Amino acid sequence: MTGPGPARRVVIGIGNEYRRDDGFGPAVLVRLAELRPDDPGLAGVDLVASDGEPTRLLDLWTGADLAVIVDAIRDGYDHGGHRYELALDDLTGLPDTPGGSHDVSLGGTVELARALGRLPRRLVVLAVGAREFGFGPGLSPEVAAAVEPVAARVRDLVG
Repeated sequence: MTGPGPARRVVIGIGNEYRRDDGFGPAVLVRLAELRPDDPGLAGVDLVASDGEPTRLLDLWTGADLAVIVDAIRDGYDHGGHRYELALDDLTGLPDTPGGSHDVSLGGTVELARALGRLPRRLVVLAVGAREFGFGPGLSPEVAAAVEPVAARVRDLVG
């Protein structure tokens, strides 16, 4: 008799690498991909870039035991780089206004997933406060400095 298969884990990096700090999610994915060959904890983890569109997020995390979303957000501070971590319970009751830079309401997406029975077993959002969303590649120094610690936190969560 065979036991259950391995737990499905997915890391979703939301953003656009050609919109400055909005490229934070994809930058963390690149770092995780670099670390994967030497880190058995990352073996079998899906690393997926997304634009944050709600139905695509539902498709990416449906059936996952753990989904980790990595994103840059406009947090209202004049400096970038502040890190945030939210678990599924913290996401309930979020306003329908966009929290990131993608005109996406994460709270609305979570509520839709809940209504459709398409939430992952565990959902964690790792975000960094950002302020430079103009055209062009390259993260601001403050946001770039957050890539390594957020990648380390992802490794802790999925390992």
